[in-house]
Amino acid sequence: MSQNVKRPDVTVLVPAFNERENIPELAGELCAMFDRHSLAGEIVLVDDGSTDGTWEAAREIAEAEPRLRVLRHRANLGKAEAMATGNAHARADRVVLYDADMQHAVEDIPRFLARMDEGYDIVCGRKVGNYGKKFVSGIYNWLSRRLFKVPVRDLNSMKSFVRQALAETPLRHDWHRFFVVLAFNKGYRVGEIDIELLPRRHGESKYTGSWRAVVGLLDLVSVKFMISFGRKPMTLFGSGGMLLLGLGFVIGCVALYLRFVLYQGYRPLLYLVILLLLGGGVLFTLGFVTELLGQLFDRLDRIEERLRSDREHDD
Repeated sequence: MSQNVKRPDVTVLVPAFNERENIPELAGELCAMFDRHSLAGEIVLVDDGSTDGTWEAAREIAEAEPRLRVLRHRANLGKAEAMATGNAHARADRVVLYDADMQHAVEDIPRFLARMDEGYDIVCGRKVGNYGKKFVSGIYNWLSRRLFKVPVRDLNSMKSFVRQALAETPLRHDWHRFFVVLAFNKGYRVGEIDIELLPRRHGESKYTGSWRAVVGLLDLVSVKFMISFGRKPMTLFGSGGMLLLGLGFVIGCVALYLRFVLYQGYRPLLYLVILLLLGGGVLFTLGFVTELLGQLFDRLDRIEERLRSDREHDD
């Protein structure tokens, strides 16, 4: 970034999908909040493949309001992808993730920033009061705390973070809800504040359906596996391989004893031994392959970190 251009205090990152009716109020209230609190803020709105005119409405407002910048995905890629796109174009060091449905008060944004001033890299908003899907959300957050030891009680709400935290945490599709978990695992300090969930003003929720709960649970298992064994996959595959090989050896000895001492051959036992030995060998081989892949990913991470540091130094 050129030295004669003032870096904003905060970037409000807004993923939007079919939220045309909310865009005028969204931009107006965010800019008014910037003025009230004397914040040098910017809004980065990412239109994630909307089909209702969200892109056109946001572009029209941006022509008259320089604090609003609009980016676009030509197809609906998902919230994680929208977050990554917006974060890559953020000019501020601190980013606030604010949903386009306006179900959180814009006045919460200065509270998030004040909490970050206490030394936190990421601040999560904990929804208080009664709201829809509170039971499902509570179970998900309880499981997350138990599995990942994250010191916050609500992972899937409004949040603020240092831009570098998301830049260093590549998110797979639909993994936006695990951003805090993955960043915390990298050593970023996480805090929390209470926020109110407001009624949606216009449009309908994009996150409905019981299937999302199933997908979320499977993703939860995937993230736990990646964090626990991603760097040392041989710990899992090698242990499983040793267990199967050990069982195959013991059962093989039993089969030999039955065959040559008691003269009672039992063919299914032989098949079980073969299956256990083959399974153990496959797991060991898979462990070696994944170890090699893990080393490759480590080297890629170091290259990405070096390139990121070079870009920040140039800015």
